[in-house]
Amino acid sequence: MTEMPTGPSPERTDLATVTFLRSARPAPDASPTDAAPALGGITETTDRAAVVESARRVLEGRVTLEKAPVEKAEVEKTELDLDAFDDRPLIPAWAKSAEGWAMYSGVVYRSRLRAYRRWVRRQRTERGHAAQFRRGARRVQDWVTGFEGIQTQALAHQAHIAAKEARAAARAARYTPALMKNKKKTALLEADRTQTVAMQAVNAHKQAKNYRRKLRALRAGAAYGPPLAAISTGYLGAGAFGATAGALATFAGGAFAGREVVVEETDWSADWRSLGDGDPMTAPMLDEVFRHAKVIGAEETLHIVQMPMLDARGAWSAVIDLPPGIPAKKAMRALSEIASALGVEDAQVSMTKTKGKGARSGRLEIYVSKDLPFTESAEAGPLLALEAATNFWGRIAIGPDVRGLPMSISVVERSGLVGGEPGAGKSASGNVILLAAALDPRVILWLADGKGGGDLEPFEELCEWFEGDADPEAFYEMLKAAVADMKARYALLKKLGKRKVTEDLANKYPLLRQKLLWVDELMFYTTDDDFGKKITKLLRNLVSRGRAAGIVTFCATQKPGSDVVDTSLRDLLSIRWALRCTTPEASDTILGKGAAAAGYSAKTIEPEMRGAGFLWAEGSNPALVRADYYTDDQVELLIKRAYDLRDAAGTLPDGPKTLADQLRDKGEQDADVLAVLVDVFNAYDQEAKEEDATGEVDWLPGTVLVDALKAAGLDISPEKLARLVVREDAEKKKRTWQDSASALNGYPLTAVLRAVQSKYGLTA
Repeated sequence: MTEMPTGPSPERTDLATVTFLRSARPAPDASPTDAAPALGGITETTDRAAVVESARRVLEGRVTLEKAPVEKAEVEKTELDLDAFDDRPLIPAWAKSAEGWAMYSGVVYRSRLRAYRRWVRRQRTERGHAAQFRRGARRVQDWVTGFEGIQTQALAHQAHIAAKEARAAARAARYTPALMKNKKKTALLEADRTQTVAMQAVNAHKQAKNYRRKLRALRAGAAYGPPLAAISTGYLGAGAFGATAGALATFAGGAFAGREVVVEETDWSADWRSLGDGDPMTAPMLDEVFRHAKVIGAEETLHIVQMPMLDARGAWSAVIDLPPGIPAKKAMRALSEIASALGVEDAQVSMTKTKGKGARSGRLEIYVSKDLPFTESAEAGPLLALEAATNFWGRIAIGPDVRGLPMSISVVERSGLVGGEPGAGKSASGNVILLAAALDPRVILWLADGKGGGDLEPFEELCEWFEGDADPEAFYEMLKAAVADMKARYALLKKLGKRKVTEDLANKYPLLRQKLLWVDELMFYTTDDDFGKKITKLLRNLVSRGRAAGIVTFCATQKPGSDVVDTSLRDLLSIRWALRCTTPEASDTILGKGAAAAGYSAKTIEPEMRGAGFLWAEGSNPALVRADYYTDDQVELLIKRAYDLRDAAGTLPDGPKTLADQLRDKGEQDADVLAVLVDVFNAYDQEAKEEDATGEVDWLPGTVLVDALKAAGLDISPEKLARLVVREDAEKKKRTWQDSASALNGYPLTAVLRAVQSKYGLTA
């Protein structure tokens, strides 16, 4: 309250100012003339009557309030205090505004909306009203049934047995001869006794049935009478509305009776529930699982390094330490037992030793998939989205692992073996590597299809050498050419002073371009009676020495046992990919001895997991991976893209090269000389066949050959030619040539071809 200056009058006509209430509002009958000048709600006057009248108007709410003029500078300095209080200090001023009331109303609305949503969500659980009513109805029915039926059934059984014994005793007494007085008397007494017992048992059963019927009727009346009465009374009193109200009341009573959830009523095997039953993974569960699997003792426990967590795919993972003295490989060998204790399939459990910092011999990570992995439809491979060429010198995307993470490998200076039973997905898995190589225009493709089924046929137009007829002899010739190419590569590396082919060297020298030799169904070639051992020998030479020369070799077969692939060759293949196998031993032939015992068995791969296998390329342990899948149409699209890339880069194969062209590629003078000789023989042979279809030219004079060499710019003397093309004694015999009067010295075609093979390993 603000005070005004007082005057000298003893009557104190200058009363103190009157403060109006903030809740005062203009009266309905207030007129503009009723309003008095006001400043901040304070009326100043020197007349006592005017002051009293002003106060009365303020108290009656008949004053029109006016705001005092405030200077603009003062307004800028003054800030609105939303925490100001009126005469009710617990309610701030902003709470009385429209926004405040809306906030209060919104709080109530949102709280009710959240409660309604919680109620709706609860209806789908065991706490829902419908579930409560079902439990309540079942409990009421159990109470009505009672336990008297057990006693009635027992008495019925006793009456049945007693009646059966009485009939037997009566039959025995009837057919006992009268001459046997003692036995007859005993039989009659036994018949009377059993008959009395039977009648007593039957009466007891009848009484038990009557007692059960009465009790059930009483309990049924007590349980079902009120609901029926409520529904009937409601219907008679208010029709359908009353019947509905009675039904709702009955429903509420049943839900109240079943409000408590008793686990034993719905699940009698709670002690045996596991991860496969939907329970969450916990530390006590892992302890029990490893105890049941006989990995740890009954009194031992695991040390949880990383608590069990659920990822976005619905899988559980945890990092654990086994008790001291127990290595991780013991648990990995018990994979099947651990999967059984978890209540899942073997393929759903993945256990690996931890890597990097903090890794220990007894520490492992356990990963349990929600469902059987790799059974869903495969997603499109990354090569489809790649617009540029691939880099076969870098890492190759293989596919996702069980966690859904992409896996990739490097094949530089490596070789690989892909194995598995028929239908396991070897062709689809091989496409991942073949397509990556095809989309790199620098890579030379040499493919051999031992199956002869056409799986590799789409790549034929990209190959410099393709064997698709499952012909062991043709494959043997391919390997001989590959070994010759390897020797030429090493010869060039020796001239350059380099030890192995690198990406820079391959880009600079076409001869050193990376080469992929892919052999499908190797078993068909290596088991051939005539060429099997020869093929194995050349492959072993190529795999052991060709890696540093830029030659990458991959072999695919169904069961790479020692009878199919010699162990001296199989052990050189560093990348192993074991698809589904029928036995752990077959898996070990691919991954190596002891892999199945260590928990990496391709036998655990289910048939539904097509294209999945244990890939051992990098690291100390194999990883379960599914290869990216490309449909036939997608493979055709990628091969067309690879063709365009190679066409633009000028690396498309020219088709099968003639013997002369192969000699010229050697880049040596002797090879050029032999190439000219082969061309000359081919030219004369072609002329002879034009004149006579049966004509052949298998010998030419030395003068003709020397003249052809000089015409080609190769000045070589007859003596040097004789040293290069060595003839046998029978081949030195002179012959006549066309219109010549005397016999001439010459060279047979067989001698030229023998020189080509002995010097360069090439055949026509």
